[in-house]
Amino acid sequence: MNIASVDLNLLVAFHALLEHRNVTRAGEAIGLSQPAMSSALRRLRLLLEDPLFIRAGLEMKPTPRALQLSTAVRQVVQTVQSEILQPTRFEARSSTRTFTVLMPDIGEANFLPPILAMLAQEAPHLNLRTLAMARHAAAESLESGAADLAMGYFPDLHKAGFYQQQLMRSSHVTLVRKNHPDIGEQMSLAAFIAASHVVVKPHGREHVFEKHLLQQGITRRVVLEISNFLSLLPIIESSDLIATVPQDLADFCVQHGQVRTVATPVKAPVIDVQLHWHQRLQKDPGHIWLRGMIHRLFSKA
Repeated sequence: MNIASVDLNLLVAFHALLEHRNVTRAGEAIGLSQPAMSSALRRLRLLLEDPLFIRAGLEMKPTPRALQLSTAVRQVVQTVQSEILQPTRFEARSSTRTFTVLMPDIGEANFLPPILAMLAQEAPHLNLRTLAMARHAAAESLESGAADLAMGYFPDLHKAGFYQQQLMRSSHVTLVRKNHPDIGEQMSLAAFIAASHVVVKPHGREHVFEKHLLQQGITRRVVLEISNFLSLLPIIESSDLIATVPQDLADFCVQHGQVRTVATPVKAPVIDVQLHWHQRLQKDPGHIWLRGMIHRLFSKA
């Protein structure tokens, strides 16, 4: 017999008859009328080629075949009720789950310390793994399950099959060393163009401000290109080079180095810093908890 041809609801009826030994009461227990329950019993008898339950006074007595099947049927019904139909729960305090999050290196420096502090309080056994990769590879990683969440600026993930949640908006500012000899509290466009610039171009990730300058037809002298955001701080504080970067990166550098910010004399684009995830994890309780925790920590929306 092929299981695909079996109506598994019949096992529920079988289990109810075992429990109640009465067609009417068994039907009431599982929401079936007396005629529907009688029909289910007829189908069970045909399926298993046995009377299964025989009327004896006010009860339906199980046959030897029914008694032989009773343990297996109870186990199947109880397993479905307890392990399949029960909603999945996530206990943050005891979870040992590992989540993989896509974020650039500046995201690791900016976001991970408060995230880890929160995990130490609420989910001390939970583990994090971070990855930095080209934007075009992020979608495949989230789709395949290689990553659970992306955190940062990922415009390629604004498409069908993915969810986004806004955290903050980050404008661009210009970063200079504190005692820069040529740049004071303000900077003109002419001074900006004449200055020597360093640009961060991570592999596989476009530089939003560079694209904006190109569209505006503004050319400046780029002395240095680097691939890592965290290399920027020692370069700026030890030279006369300047860099135009998102506000959150600038804040990190000002907090940790001898640098300061100046308003950029070019109207710069704003970057949306967001959480992104694939639709397959939309209802996952652990993922919902992680997203909520990160949103509480960083949301300025």
